[in-house]
Amino acid sequence: MPNRKFIVYAAASADGFIARPDGDIEWLTSLPKPSDFYGIATFTASVDTKILGRKTYDKALTMGAKFEGKDKTYVFSSRPPATAPKGVEFVTEPVADFARRLRAADGGNIWMMGGGGIIASFLDAGAIDEIIVNLVPVLIGEGIPLIAPRHRHVPLKLLSTRPFSDGVVQLHYEVLSGQTNRSR
Repeated sequence: MPNRKFIVYAAASADGFIARPDGDIEWLTSLPKPSDFYGIATFTASVDTKILGRKTYDKALTMGAKFEGKDKTYVFSSRPPATAPKGVEFVTEPVADFARRLRAADGGNIWMMGGGGIIASFLDAGAIDEIIVNLVPVLIGEGIPLIAPRHRHVPLKLLSTRPFSDGVVQLHYEVLSGQTNRSR
């Protein structure tokens, strides 16, 4: 049986936002990056599948992202386009059903890239195994949260912390399964 994990790997401001209300991430992209770019190469070597919400996908395209590599990319959207680039599949299937099917398939780990709405949907479906967040030492006051707010209680177990020279701290958590009170 495959042992694939759904892992959120994201950056957030110290007050928990992934972008300003208008989607701007200049506060994030202007940081000097450490030579190993927060361990992203090690992380990406463990994944072969990416999941994004439609807004995150569209934003990534405007920033020059290419989704043509060997990894499979799934984009959740209620209004998928008529065609998609090679390697990209738009999904309208319920999250829980999709997650069960994908977890059972052969492959590497699955990167939950975001945004906050799709991460929340997978979390509420009990489909997130780990969360790795790089907390950026800046407060932006308002914006798009790392995880869309809903009434929930999700216990986490801290697996590791890693500080970087630029003040970023990487927090790695396991989502404790069977103890989640999903949104009500």
